[in-house]
Amino acid sequence: MSRKYIDCREFPSATHCSVAISADSAEELLEVAVQHAVSIHKHTDSPELRSALQGLIHDGMPPETVVPPGAISGVPQGVRPH
Repeated sequence: MSRKYIDCREFPSATHCSVAISADSAEELLEVAVQHAVSIHKHTDSPELRSALQGLIHDGMPPETVVPPGAISGVPQGVRPH
């Protein structure tokens, strides 16, 4: 079984969040990611939020560095499209 992760560094935010969350299953990861989104980023837990977060889940482990989309022209190296 491959680990799953979501990396906040891939997405620019006012908080400049550098958290990457990983888990053994997408279900476990989604629950923790929702808690993070609600408590840190002040989102409301909703079906729409959960659907959006599910689309951000990657297989494997987060890389050491990430270039946020839009930081440079073109597609930044190391950023996978969602």
